[in-house]
Amino acid sequence: MNELGRLEDLPLDYRESLQQLNLVPLWPSLRAVMPPHQPRPRTQPVSWQYKTLRPLLMRAGELTPIEKAERRVLVLANPGHGLEKMQASSAIYLGMQLLLPGEWAPSHRHTPNAVRMIVEGEGAYTTVEGEKCPMVRGDLILTPTGLWHEHGHDGTEPVVWLDVLDLPLVYYMEAAYHVDGPRQTVVSSASERRLARGGMLPTPVFARGNSAYPMLRYPWAQARAALETMAATEPHEEVVQITYVNPHTGAHALNILGFYALMLRPGQSVTLPARSPAAIYHLIEGAVDAHVMEQHFALDEADTCCAPGYTPVTLRNRSADAPAFLFLADESPLHQKLGVYERRD
Repeated sequence: MNELGRLEDLPLDYRESLQQLNLVPLWPSLRAVMPPHQPRPRTQPVSWQYKTLRPLLMRAGELTPIEKAERRVLVLANPGHGLEKMQASSAIYLGMQLLLPGEWAPSHRHTPNAVRMIVEGEGAYTTVEGEKCPMVRGDLILTPTGLWHEHGHDGTEPVVWLDVLDLPLVYYMEAAYHVDGPRQTVVSSASERRLARGGMLPTPVFARGNSAYPMLRYPWAQARAALETMAATEPHEEVVQITYVNPHTGAHALNILGFYALMLRPGQSVTLPARSPAAIYHLIEGAVDAHVMEQHFALDEADTCCAPGYTPVTLRNRSADAPAFLFLADESPLHQKLGVYERRD
């Protein structure tokens, strides 16, 4: 392949003329923006240990009242993107959020999609468009783009959850904003109770509108039971995984990011194929070793790690007696919509 010309090879007066007209020569940067064979992601393999993060989050609760914080969050930032960018990957934002007993995080809505994976504690809830969703460890709760949502806590112990948003993408598109709103009135019951049976949907005879997000809370008890049933009934299936989907359409639960739960049988080791999207791995139960590129992460419960795209990931259950369960988030829906999704076996 011929060597491309460098910017400094061009005469200074020519470069200055281009700059004055807001023009940039492509050829000196062509290989940087379109490298050969595969991308060169800025996303780095990195992990965040909950046991070291948690004391700092609790101290944030002492230092900053909810009235001054609105959302008391420590952002899990990937150093490959620069900590100031607050990105876990090119399209994923992660944050650990704390709500203390008696607190209320006020109602608002925003353009980025968000989900909440509950990490610890009981007694808190998220209200989304009038639907009150209890927050139980391992539950996944959606707060999709444009929907009003708020958080409250009627319990006695701190509650922590992992926020996953497509904020980096929406911010890059210059479409990120929020709107404050009044406290919500609870008007509907839990959607998961209406949609708790696979293969069956409610069929209103006289339709009164159709929500784009018919299910907002995905209880961990149901997801865990589904994984255990799959493992028992399909013993030869190497990867036991479910996808959180919209029960009306079968598509991903949200438009930009995909969400999954994965079970590792006792002592199991599995290598997931290299795929184009970056991915996040959050350990709900058990003890897992994760190998990403040259990095090894020993994950304990509530630990989180990130893997860049085009990279195989090996997961090993350190327990020979008990299964391990992980929550995954990735950029697959975005890549599929753009037509750039790849899997490299």
